[in-house]
Amino acid sequence: MNIPQTSYPRVVIIGGGFGGIALAKKLAKQEMQVVLLDKHNYHTFQPLLYQVSTGGLEPDSIAYPIRKILSKYPNFYFRLALVEAIDTAKKKVSTDIGELKYDYLVLATGSRTNFFGNKEIEANSMIMKTVPEALNLRSLILENFEEALLTDSLDEQDALMNFVIVGAGPTGVELAGALAEIKKGILPKDYPDLDTRRAQINIVQSGDTILKGMSDKASIKAEDFLEKLGVNVWKNTRVIGYDGDMVTTTTDLTFRTATLIWAAGVHGETVNGLDAKELLVPGNRIKVNQYNQVTGFDNIFAIGDVACMVTPDMPNGHPMVAQVALQQGAHLGDNLLRLIEKKGSMKPFAYHDKGTMATIGRNKAVVDLPRYKFQGFFAWFVWMFVHLFFLIGFRNRAVVFINWVYNYVRFDREARLIIRPYKKPKMKVNTMKQKKA
Repeated sequence: MNIPQTSYPRVVIIGGGFGGIALAKKLAKQEMQVVLLDKHNYHTFQPLLYQVSTGGLEPDSIAYPIRKILSKYPNFYFRLALVEAIDTAKKKVSTDIGELKYDYLVLATGSRTNFFGNKEIEANSMIMKTVPEALNLRSLILENFEEALLTDSLDEQDALMNFVIVGAGPTGVELAGALAEIKKGILPKDYPDLDTRRAQINIVQSGDTILKGMSDKASIKAEDFLEKLGVNVWKNTRVIGYDGDMVTTTTDLTFRTATLIWAAGVHGETVNGLDAKELLVPGNRIKVNQYNQVTGFDNIFAIGDVACMVTPDMPNGHPMVAQVALQQGAHLGDNLLRLIEKKGSMKPFAYHDKGTMATIGRNKAVVDLPRYKFQGFFAWFVWMFVHLFFLIGFRNRAVVFINWVYNYVRFDREARLIIRPYKKPKMKVNTMKQKKA
């Protein structure tokens, strides 16, 4: 990989998400060599991916070059690489561009979409965890309306304009709200020769509440916001199949749709060599102690979504959100300095919950802070301020802010462009064979 040999200890970080970047910032200016590996050369601000997929923002507004983030640190190195395996005995990482020795290894690999073993849904649904996936979804949404213009069949038009979102967490709720606003304010202007009033946005939740994990007040208000926007909210309904045309559920409810968006859960993104059963907990997360050390190892750590730190307050581990990754990354940086420089023992990690929030659309958001809970316009303003604050780079903040102001004043989304056409092929899965396997 052409990483220089040095007398400094080498810390290898796998993953350039919130946790990996926070850790690299802490360590890169110290007397140690920091190497960050990621399959993308940019950091993605994932909370705003849904705005890319619905034409509110361009992808370069929420992505930032990893090299630029840490360019001023002389002991920092980045390599664009796909990690294939870890050899813990030889303290070596194998990637598609070569091998690299480490003194300390940190997994900040994040999470990936969890389909709960349903291969048919995995094959035919759309997901939104990365920038390319968000762009694919944006293209598919717009192409559906273009295709609806070309058919005389009302059934076909309805299927093309029917969107089903599975999962009513923050991602699903925010995406549903954005699609509802597109239906209301943009589609009638873009497609005057198409009866876009028949477009349907459905959000399906297996439980009896949306925004699980937030307060009851936030959940009730968010559902009220969605219904006022015209979103159909289906609770206590679990999606069990989608063949690319028909959605089936555990009830009598079915949907004919060309687009099913899966936002029903995630699980840890582990790496070969650290995926043994004794290291994992449900959710495919790696067991770590209170210092984020992987069980059984002194020099291997895991942070963020992929790590599961069981405590009396968190029996199932910490929530898989950005704040946990940011705090664990910064905390582990301090602990590694203590460990490497032998300046006392490491300190246990303590999570400080700064609150949860979700936006449902224009002037509509819900915010749960440790002491205060509020909804509506002020919550929407707080949501915007917080997301702007955590974006990396002045340009990105300025571009996103200008876009939001423009969209608010003009009730428009300028980025509704089909840059690269996308059509997801329908794949039939033999479910009987799958069950036997």
